[in-house]
Amino acid sequence: MSGPPSFSAMSLTKTHHSDTYPAISPTKPSLSQAGKTILITGGASGIGFEIARSFVKASASRIIILSRRTSALDIASEKLRDEFPSSGTEFLTRQADIGDDSSITSVWDSLNSQNILVHVLVLNGVHATPFGPDTLSMDKGELMKGFDVNVGGNFLMSSKFVKQPLRSTDQQLNLVNLSTAGIQRHPAPSQNPYTTSKAAFAALLGRIADERSVEDVQIISFHPGLLCTEGTVSYFGQNLPRWDKMALPADFAVWAASQEASWLHGRFVWAHWDVDELRADKAISTQLEQEKGFLKVAVQGLGGVSFDSYFNY
Repeated sequence: MSGPPSFSAMSLTKTHHSDTYPAISPTKPSLSQAGKTILITGGASGIGFEIARSFVKASASRIIILSRRTSALDIASEKLRDEFPSSGTEFLTRQADIGDDSSITSVWDSLNSQNILVHVLVLNGVHATPFGPDTLSMDKGELMKGFDVNVGGNFLMSSKFVKQPLRSTDQQLNLVNLSTAGIQRHPAPSQNPYTTSKAAFAALLGRIADERSVEDVQIISFHPGLLCTEGTVSYFGQNLPRWDKMALPADFAVWAASQEASWLHGRFVWAHWDVDELRADKAISTQLEQEKGFLKVAVQGLGGVSFDSYFNY
């Protein structure tokens, strides 16, 4: 389904999607995840669970979902097994807190001991607070918890993923990061401590992508859209004209983990954008080639600046 934006966003494509469409369908042969193990943080509910469903449809061999709540993991794994009894996909769960370094290390050590190599990491788990009209009145501990999880925890997850002991030197990996960097709500300011921490990590991934080739680890961050969850309803209210369908970002995550998305290595995009139109736009391709900072998190109103420009001035 396509139509006018359901949320304030600058679109690079004429078509603006609010639901899944054929180009990102997980059943599309070129998006197949056969033979791959997928790890999804925050995968027991909401968009994380929908992403798990999409990877099953893409024929992933194994899906591992992480959550802090054991009860949620049990329910999620049962639902997946009931819905896909003949999929051939193995479902594993791990209780983990990505705000706790020892918990993260334990997960990766456990997977390594079981001879499990993760091919695709989907970073969906977040610490979604604090929100508030007066930033300086917020509790420092709560503020820093957001950065500990959304930046520090995701960074450690990414590092452990790329440096898996079982990985061969020529094994390409795929990292997909869901990020609400750049989210806007009027008349309030466009950033708050939560989205600021998400933007910080998206910017960090952009730097990592500059250091690591797409043949090493393909990295793509994307905005999932405006989804009807308990958290978004509490923040935006229920009076929005239309919510985006969960299938849009869920299927987009599969596309982002495929070879078809390799040309966007290190970039930040929106699930709303039509991927075929995006790829066919020669102006966008030229900007990607010529502007190192294009579609990366940076200061608004400024083009990309590198240290080379100082030495070549």
